Amino acid sequence: MLIERALFTQSLLGALKKAPAVVLLGPRQVGKTTLARQIAQATNALYLDLERATDLRRLADPGAFLASNNQRITVFDEIQRVPELFAELRAAIDDRRMQGQRFGQFLLLGSASLKLMQQSTESLAGRVIYMEHAPIQLQEASAAHIDITRLWLRGGFPDSLLAATDQDSLLWRTNFLRSYIERDIPSFAPTLSTGLADRLWTMLANDQGNLLNASRLAKSLGVSAPTVNRYIDLLVELLMLRKLAPWSGNLNKRLVKSPKMYLRDSGLLHALTSIETIHQLKGQSLCGLSWEGFVIEQLINAANKRYKPFFYRSADGAEIDLLLEKGGKPSVAIEIKLSSAPTLERGFHTACEDLHIEHRILVAPVTEGYVSKYGVRIMPLADALNFVSQ
Repeated sequence: MLIERALFTQSLLGALKKAPAVVLLGPRQVGKTTLARQIAQATNALYLDLERATDLRRLADPGAFLASNNQRITVFDEIQRVPELFAELRAAIDDRRMQGQRFGQFLLLGSASLKLMQQSTESLAGRVIYMEHAPIQLQEASAAHIDITRLWLRGGFPDSLLAATDQDSLLWRTNFLRSYIERDIPSFAPTLSTGLADRLWTMLANDQGNLLNASRLAKSLGVSAPTVNRYIDLLVELLMLRKLAPWSGNLNKRLVKSPKMYLRDSGLLHALTSIETIHQLKGQSLCGLSWEGFVIEQLINAANKRYKPFFYRSADGAEIDLLLEKGGKPSVAIEIKLSSAPTLERGFHTACEDLHIEHRILVAPVTEGYVSKYGVRIMPLADALNFVSQ
C-alpha cells in the first residue's frame, strides 16, 4: 500500500517553479526518496543518491556533469555527504540565469536540517527554498482510510504505520531507533557517545512535554549540562526532537523561559517507552502527554509556517499548550485534552485574556465540534488542522 502525498507533492512542484533550487529536509525513512523518485519520473529529472559509489563517480568532474545536464532537474539525495558540491551548484545556477533559466534546476535532499541549511545558505543564498517533509499526517492517513488511533500509536513513518501488526510496527521502530543511534549520530557527531545518546533519548521520552532541565538530565547521566545540550541540539537537527519555545513577549508577568521538549513522532515515543498497543498506551501515565505532543506536531505541520508556534506559561499558573503567533501578535490559543467531555482550567482563560487572544480552541477526541459557554471552540483534531492551514 502506498499512501498518496498529493498535497505535499504539489507544494514541492510549486516551489521548484519559484526558485532555482529546493532543499527538502526530513528524517530518514520518512519518504523523501520515494517522493523525489516520483517527481523525477514525472518531470524527466535525473536522480543521484550520494551514498552510492556509482553515483558519486559521476561527479568526479562536477562542473562538466552539471553542464551536460543543464536542461532538466537534477535530484541529489543525501547531499550533505558532499558539501563541496554546493559551490558548484551556485556557479551552475548563476551561469544558467545568464541564459534565462531561472527556476526548477535542483532538488536537494538531506536528513540533517541545521548542517544542510548551513551548507546551502553559505553557497546558495537567495537561490533556494527550504521545505520539510514530515511523517504522514492525519489528512493523508484519513485519505488512505487509516484512523487517527493507529496513526497516533504507530507514528507517521510509512513502514511503521503500514506494518501488518502492532508488533511488527514496534519492531520496525525499535530497529529504526537503533540505526539512528549506531549510524546517524556517529556520522554527524563522531565525538558523542552512542550509549549516552541511547539513555538520553529514553529519558527525553519519559520527559515528554515537560520543561527542559539540562542540569537534572546531566546529573542523571553523569555528564555536564553542556554535553546534554549538544546531544539535544543534535536530535533537534536530525528532526527527531522539537524544542517548543516559550512565548516571551512584553508583559508585566514573570514567564517561563525554558523550552518544552517533545519527541516529534508519537510512534518513536511509544517505542522508546516499550508501548506496543493502544490498550497499553491508554494505561500509561504518559498517555495524555503523548496525545498532546501528537496534536502539537500535527498542528505545526498543518500551519506550514503561517504561524510561529510557542507555548505560554506564567508564574501565576496561566498556561496555553500551543500559542500561534502571526505578524508578531499572538493570534490562536490551543488547549489539548484527551477526553470526550473536556473541561478548561481557569489558567487557560487567564492567559487568553492576558494576551487578548482572538481565536480560542480546545482540541479533543470529540466527534463533532461545538462552542463552549465561554466562547471556546471545542473541535476534533481534523477540524483544527483545517483551521490552522487556512
